[in-house]
Amino acid sequence: MMNVTNPEIIYYLVLGGSFCTTLMLGYIMQRTNFCTMGAISDFFLMGSLTRARQWVLAIAVSILGVGFLKYFQLIILDDSIYVAPKVLWLSVLLGSLMFGFGMVFASGCAGRNLMRIGSGSIRALVVVIFTGLFAQMTLRGIFAVIRVNTVDQVFFTLPSNQDLMSIFQQLLHFSPFVTLVMTILIGLSLILWVFVDKKFWTLENCLIGLFVGICIICFWLLVGYFGFLEEDPNTLEKAYLATNTNRLEMVSFVAPIAYLLDYLTLFSDASKKVTLGIVSIFGMMGGSFLAVNFHQTWRWQGFTSFSDLSRHLVGAALMGVGGVTALGCTFGQGLSGISTLSISSLIAITGFIGGAYVALKYLESKN
Repeated sequence: MMNVTNPEIIYYLVLGGSFCTTLMLGYIMQRTNFCTMGAISDFFLMGSLTRARQWVLAIAVSILGVGFLKYFQLIILDDSIYVAPKVLWLSVLLGSLMFGFGMVFASGCAGRNLMRIGSGSIRALVVVIFTGLFAQMTLRGIFAVIRVNTVDQVFFTLPSNQDLMSIFQQLLHFSPFVTLVMTILIGLSLILWVFVDKKFWTLENCLIGLFVGICIICFWLLVGYFGFLEEDPNTLEKAYLATNTNRLEMVSFVAPIAYLLDYLTLFSDASKKVTLGIVSIFGMMGGSFLAVNFHQTWRWQGFTSFSDLSRHLVGAALMGVGGVTALGCTFGQGLSGISTLSISSLIAITGFIGGAYVALKYLESKN
């Protein structure tokens, strides 16, 4: 916890830090075309692993960073939704399959479409709004009732947190130092796999993976250290300021879109506050906007046909429902969550890839 006693200062620090981090993230990702769906499609359609290696490098860097933050007790990882002992495996699997399928139909995940808004895509704007509406219905609406009473009822509970290091520590009685060493070995193993291919050895490939990984670490530190209060003077309980759940949240883009729509439609409600998820949305769009204007690549984009519109709407709906059901999108679970080595995140990544594969094969059969 940072040594600042004024919660309002911390609140605006977290908001400002979140905006600046995602502003840089949006700029770099726009310029380098870093994209989870792109990495999956490159592999299945062209056999290329270049963007997948960028993605894995970002994961490896973030795993190492979170391991050190946890070891030096700079963050309380137990307060994160990703490592809760209750593993909603069916929800995560079904939701991630839906999201993976949907992002192919919608020409990119929620984060990618936010960047496209910044570059002038009306199509992406429609996708994001539709994703947010279905996310709202899955968080607190009709789909929430269905979700809670069906797939959320299927789970198992571990005697420890669900991250791999906590499981090993519970079963094998490892010391915190040994678990740190194991985390380092996992991170280095992933980095080794990334650099086995000499074609990957370009400055851009290395920097984008490193940069995205560092951004994830910055978010953990920003929310888990700077934004943490051991005792909120208003509630006398511990709190994570500028979050929607008052827990240790990370970057994700489906639920925050729903929160933004909720905030805009209920603006006069004093209980509605701007959160780090909401400002991150504007950060991603703003970073992309700066990138395309600086390099003069701005252009308006729309739908090409009714079938194009309908396909994107179906994809957006699946992303909205799937992203909430899976407890995160390809950025929330696929990058932020996996940095904890969470079982749910491993399941989610499998689902994202599987859903995208099925969608790609479906579209390929139609052409």
